[in-house]
This record gives sequence, C-alpha cells and structure tokens, in this order.
Amino acid sequence: MSTAPVVVYAYARCSTCRKALEWLRERGVAFEERPIVERPPSEAELRRMLEWQQGNLRRLFNTSGLEYRAQNLATRLPTLDEAAALTLLAGNGRLVKRPFVLGPDFGLVGFDGAKWAAVHWPKTG
Repeated sequence: MSTAPVVVYAYARCSTCRKALEWLRERGVAFEERPIVERPPSEAELRRMLEWQQGNLRRLFNTSGLEYRAQNLATRLPTLDEAAALTLLAGNGRLVKRPFVLGPDFGLVGFDGAKWAAVHWPKTG
C-alpha cells in the first residue's frame, strides 16, 4: 500500500475521474488511487470531507447518479441526519461524488481544474 498523503477515490468507468487522474499524473502528484465502488470512503473520511465542504452534506452525494435517483435521495436527503447520511455513503460508493480526494490539508469532490490548480499538491519522488 502506498504511503502517499493524498487519497483519490475514483470510478474507472467515469470519464471525469479518468480526466482528474490524468491531470494529477501530468503534474507529478503523489497519490493513492482507491476504487470508490468496491471500497467507499470510510465514515471517518467522509466526516473529514464534510468539514472541507463546510458541512454541506449534499456536496458529498453523486446527485446525478442512478443510485441517488433510485433511492429518492433528492427528497430523502433533507430529512436525513448527518450520521445516517454518512452511513449511507460509506455503505454505497455509487452514492459518493467523485472523484473524492482527501489530502493532508484539503478535501475536494468533483473535478474542477481551476480549484485543483489552487491546491498545494505533494509531488512524487
């Protein structure tokens, strides 16, 4: 297992994830890639990300995903407490907004080149 300080949860069939991973590799960023569907972020990691997202639970959800719609989360999410929402996300990686990136002093969900460019990324080597 890598000791990279940045963990990137991604889905191999997601074009945005592939683009984000390519962006990181082109810049020589040291990171550990994890498959988000097979190994979703833990509740502790989700809680850390929630802090980076100013407590906005909705930002952690893949709101355009089939699973989000199938579970009627657009209606249910506002009534879920934080613990229930984090348990739901930790149990189903398809619900998590991706790519999901946790670094030593930042947390990012989704890929936005301008926002990513403003981050101090650790380099390989």
